Amino acid sequence: MTGLHSDWRRQWADHPYVVDALLAALVLVVSLQPLLAAADCGCEATSPWGYAVVVGECLPLVWRRRFPFSVSLVCGTFTTIHGLSDIPDPAVFFAGLVALYSVAAHGSRRLALLAAVIAAHAIALSMFLDRESADLSDFTLSSLTFATAWLLGDGARSRRLAAARAEDRAASLERTRAAEARQAVVEERNRIAREMHDVLAHSVSMMVVQAEAGPVVVERDPARAVQAFDAISATGKAALTELRALLGVLRDDDRGPLAPQPGLGQLPELAESVRAAGVEVELHVPAELPPTSPAVDLAAYRIVQEALTNVVKHAGPARVVLRVAVADGRVRIDVADDGLGAAPATEAGRGLLGMRERAAAVGGSVTAGPDPAGGWRVHAELPLARVPQR
Repeated sequence: MTGLHSDWRRQWADHPYVVDALLAALVLVVSLQPLLAAADCGCEATSPWGYAVVVGECLPLVWRRRFPFSVSLVCGTFTTIHGLSDIPDPAVFFAGLVALYSVAAHGSRRLALLAAVIAAHAIALSMFLDRESADLSDFTLSSLTFATAWLLGDGARSRRLAAARAEDRAASLERTRAAEARQAVVEERNRIAREMHDVLAHSVSMMVVQAEAGPVVVERDPARAVQAFDAISATGKAALTELRALLGVLRDDDRGPLAPQPGLGQLPELAESVRAAGVEVELHVPAELPPTSPAVDLAAYRIVQEALTNVVKHAGPARVVLRVAVADGRVRIDVADDGLGAAPATEAGRGLLGMRERAAAVGGSVTAGPDPAGGWRVHAELPLARVPQR
């Protein structure tokens, strides 16, 4: 029942001028009743100008929403003339009441107050000029009636403005949510881009080093050459598997189960892939690592991966010592090599920037630079649980 009522109101609200025309016709019929009753009772017939005055009161109500103040002036003027003349009066001057309600409901607050002041003076003037038939009770009743109409219109105006503000807030909230959703998509795509960079940089570096070594050892040590090519194949397959998992996040349809993101538990496999590229890796990782948040676990893995990739690409023949320790609620990572101790500025700068960005995203930090003992050292400290960013 409530739904039908709401639909009915919505349909009428879409045709305001039709509603106002019907309202004006209804008020005209009610206002003409005293004149028609006087003609039926055999009393002196009302002159045509009396009917014109009543029509002048009611007809402007058709435009009460579009020109509320002007309509209130016209209707108020004819209502005052009606009250001061010998035209039969209705029980209530409905046209004037509707006009005053309309200016309070649809006009500006300044014009509504001005219309109220004019109406009050018109009522006082009518009572003063018609002192013989009007008394204080008539003045009080008329004033209260018109004041009630004005207050009802002002209340309707306030409710309409409040509803409009609520709609604006809802629309603004919806726009904010949409913007946040778009930003979340952008951030997710940026994260995937970083993941793809790390996967490709590490895997391609391993494959390039192994491929370069293949022709050198193929004649001297065929068995070792076969191992190198097997390592290239295994590295390529692993890279493709991880890339498929990452690219699956970008698909809007047919999302299957994705492989879990790597973490500290996969460091032995990572070290083994680097050893296959000809770099000696000494791994020191606690047998049991305390639980860390997924974001911290992934950040730690990617930082180590980037550090080892830089060793393979830039350090030359080197030995790497990778240490992971947990103390005071933080994961400490050290990747130190005894290689050349320098790297091309462009690639090393991007790699170091990526490591620092990952660490900062979980509330940690990364430092990197030449080791006084020779080679290059990367040191990272990450909290066990991700620290919310402000």
